[in-house]
Amino acid sequence: MRLEAITFDLDDTLWDNHGVMVATELGHYEWLDRELAGWLQNRGESGSPRFAERFPLESFEQHRRALARAHPLHRGDFTWLRKRALQEMLREYGLDPVAVEQWADAAMARFLALRHRVTPHPEVELLLTSLGERYRLASITNGNVEIERLTLGRHFPVAIAAGAMLAPKPDPRPFLAALARLATSPARALHVGDSWREDVEPARRLGMQVAWISPHVDDTPMPPGVHRLDHIRELPDLLFHLTGRPH
Repeated sequence: MRLEAITFDLDDTLWDNHGVMVATELGHYEWLDRELAGWLQNRGESGSPRFAERFPLESFEQHRRALARAHPLHRGDFTWLRKRALQEMLREYGLDPVAVEQWADAAMARFLALRHRVTPHPEVELLLTSLGERYRLASITNGNVEIERLTLGRHFPVAIAAGAMLAPKPDPRPFLAALARLATSPARALHVGDSWREDVEPARRLGMQVAWISPHVDDTPMPPGVHRLDHIRELPDLLFHLTGRPH
């Protein structure tokens, strides 16, 4: 196989994401509740009940889901959904329009700061350094991690935020955008990701080879062009199998 480019999903491919999201979700919401209560107290306003009592975290999640249904074009733009939900809840809580924008922006800044506290798998840095010497690399994510904010961002001259472009995977457009910017064809590219629906299926339909990171499935044979890996550390062995070149 003549391989020119490799595209990577981020969350749960280059790092474990569950713990990050739990800490981020709880952390930024607790921060908003605490800081908003202090701000209202300093202004001589009661702030009772507190914001998180009026709108528990579960209601925030429900609000985002309702917004996704009401605005299907934004269903994959998680930053937009979160900020819009916060704006509407802060408005309902009684804040004036200026304060609504101030606190929604502050909460989202806190969210994004926590969201980027990811810990890549130990093998990832050296792996991407080595691969970058041989292949053109890109990231394609539905999440709201801005790879440019991470040290790993230097390995990805092409970074596609599928949700922000209103075409979340499995839409083929993020893949096509990455391939166009990498100046390569699907037949000469490999996609690496953990989701069958969002990574494997769209990449395979375009004619890309796919490395599916899935450690918790049986030994069911994979369709042509799909290669199951337990972990990203196994990628060099797969590339040797596909290209005949050690990595």
